Amino acid sequence: MAQPAYNRLQVDERRRQLLDAGAQLFASHSFEEISMREIAARAGVSKPLLYHYFPSKTELFKAAIAEKAVELQQVIEPSHEGSPIEQLTRSLDAYLTWIEANAQTWSKLMRSAATLPEARELVEGFRERTMELVLAELMGRRKPRPALRTAIKGWLGFMDAAILDWAQAGDLPREKLRDLLIAAFGGALMAAQAADPRVRIGIG
Repeated sequence: MAQPAYNRLQVDERRRQLLDAGAQLFASHSFEEISMREIAARAGVSKPLLYHYFPSKTELFKAAIAEKAVELQQVIEPSHEGSPIEQLTRSLDAYLTWIEANAQTWSKLMRSAATLPEARELVEGFRERTMELVLAELMGRRKPRPALRTAIKGWLGFMDAAILDWAQAGDLPREKLRDLLIAAFGGALMAAQAADPRVRIGIG
């Protein structure tokens, strides 16, 4: 009876080995530059075995990036303690710390999103979930007015661009970037209220 559990462990460990090898290559090369042969060589397995686990390079890429997306989503999950702005500050701190430790992976993902549908789908899904979290903290169960929804979506786009510049240039302290993003968030809320005085938000 122990044999199936042992085999399952072997399968999980092998899949992890292949995902790690793929993630390392995707972090340092563009998607088009990498071949399944190179991924197999990095993992120390045969190409047929790699195809047994992942039928295409795209499937391996999606699996590797999806793991990072889940990891990031857990990082930014609000604690529901303190005001919305305090929660946002803590989430941004955790988010930027993660990106600082995974700068290459994150930068490659963001650049790939411009040309690779699979990467774009993951980035947009992450962005959508982030917006849901922010709006839930600001509005509770109330539906946001269009001006607020648009302002938050615009802030998320600004945040992506600012973090990409920071990750590539590396010349701004993380705390300064966090403060810049918080200030931009406040500006987005003010802009939403200026566009529609019916927007009511208490961020504390």
